Amino acid sequence: MPGIANDPTTQLAFSMYENRGVYAVLLGSGVSRSAGIPTGWEITMELVKRSGIAAEVGEQADWQAWYVGVTGQQPNYSTLLESLAGTQSERRAIIQSFLEPTAQELEDGLKVPTRAHRAIAEMVKGGHIRVIVTTNFDRLMENALRDAGVEPTIVSSVDTLSGAEPLTHAQCFILKLHGDYKDARILNTDVELGDYPPRYNALLDRIIDEFGLIVAGWSGEWDHALRAALLRAPSRRYPTYWLARGSLSERGQELVTYRRATVIGGVDADTLFEALNLKLETIQLSRQPNPSSMELTIAMAKRFMARPEHRIQLDDLVTSQARQTITDFAPLFAGGPQVRNQGFNDWVQEYEAIVEPLAHLATTLGRWGTGSERSLVLDAVKGLYDEANKEQSGFTHWLSVKHYPAALVLYGYALGLTRANRLDVLHSALSTTLIIRREQQGSMGLELSPFYMECGQGLFQHWKSLDGQNNAKTPLSNRLATVLSHRWGPSFAGIQDVELLYERFEFLCLLYFSQKREVTEEVLNDMIKRGKFRDSVAMGRLSWHSDTISRFVNEYSTEEYKVPLLSAGFAFGSETYLQRFLEGLARLSR
Repeated sequence: MPGIANDPTTQLAFSMYENRGVYAVLLGSGVSRSAGIPTGWEITMELVKRSGIAAEVGEQADWQAWYVGVTGQQPNYSTLLESLAGTQSERRAIIQSFLEPTAQELEDGLKVPTRAHRAIAEMVKGGHIRVIVTTNFDRLMENALRDAGVEPTIVSSVDTLSGAEPLTHAQCFILKLHGDYKDARILNTDVELGDYPPRYNALLDRIIDEFGLIVAGWSGEWDHALRAALLRAPSRRYPTYWLARGSLSERGQELVTYRRATVIGGVDADTLFEALNLKLETIQLSRQPNPSSMELTIAMAKRFMARPEHRIQLDDLVTSQARQTITDFAPLFAGGPQVRNQGFNDWVQEYEAIVEPLAHLATTLGRWGTGSERSLVLDAVKGLYDEANKEQSGFTHWLSVKHYPAALVLYGYALGLTRANRLDVLHSALSTTLIIRREQQGSMGLELSPFYMECGQGLFQHWKSLDGQNNAKTPLSNRLATVLSHRWGPSFAGIQDVELLYERFEFLCLLYFSQKREVTEEVLNDMIKRGKFRDSVAMGRLSWHSDTISRFVNEYSTEEYKVPLLSAGFAFGSETYLQRFLEGLARLSR
């Protein structure tokens, strides 16, 4: 189903949870970049600068161009290091200067374990990862593990491999392929990295054969011996996932193709590993062997809202789901021949299925949010609305029903707000500006109201064509009561009657809708006096459902219900207006 985001991190989290300990992590220098530790290329350019300064050429605006002009070659890390230091000990000393933090860097939080390192350490502690292979000289991974209470088995040379705890017995086994920066035997140059010792190759072959791989921070461009190990691997019994923030190089793509790896793009290592760890924790807490993607998304949203420090992750979660939903709708809203030849029922059912994960997420944010989520949800509504408006040729009813997905997300959020009695946020959401066609301004509570969606643009007869709505007075409202309440309501409504909850939301929408249509107290009095209240004001299920009308007339006459409603700005904030409005409803029920 296109509405369920095909998120590789979710697939990977499920696989890691069900296959505990079978994934190994391969870390390159990119993982340590956010700690302030330079990448190989950045070190290369610094070495170019140092060699130029040593040659007394003066400051250069572009050191790379200067180097190419002098040597006729592009800067090469291995070549530069060999020219600046003749022995491994000298090269180790140079590298150490890039990795050891100064007092100021420590104060600034630099050159210490990153969010990615700490998330991996937590996954090791949880038993999801046991093997870490890295090309990095730094000790950020080891430090993160020790901070998490895990003492790793570290292999950084053939000598340490001889006395190391066996791979199968170690809680965490770290293979530092190029060595440790405190050890003079680190591997730096092309000659040193041309091939690994036989025992390293044997261990690598075993890891690549027996474990799934999560590759992060490594381009696959250099490290010839490591490339060779991946290319000679005999089997792919577990998948490979490859993090790539930008486009892969040709040599990196060669490895991805050979390993049939799943590429994870658009995120950095910190975001990826934190997301993985949180999804694993969420699956564990849910106590379900394999919850659906939607259930996992809802559970994660609840956890993020409960922890203010995860506001960035909440933003990423909602934005990612919204972006995926808009992408799924784009070809449908464009209206190719196949789409336009579908019937109204087909459009409605397909729209509901695709938007359900995002709309369901919106109900959760409305029910348990604190207000910071408001802009995230409303941005999603605007995004869907704008996407629907891009193509403006076609049947009027098709152009109008394209706004249904955006409306469903708004209704879902509003329903959650109604359940939480967050009426001030609800009024603010309904008042949010919406740019309609020809750059005119409207408000969400008017343009996407259930009443306008039901009767506007000639849709009423089309909604009546839905199953069971042939003789209905309010066909769309009836469907919404089912879709919003029965499908999503049980997850947040508690013991409340879910249909009543929907009708309460519709009552609030009706107050707002009347206010925006300038049904002032004077106009309201005149309509009630002339018996025109039903025809001009009362819409939705409250135009005929007498039991609910009687209930609301009694409830909203009390301080408990009346005060928060008026404080939020509904009914013009006027107690007299609200009383007259309730009087008009009461006459309908009689």
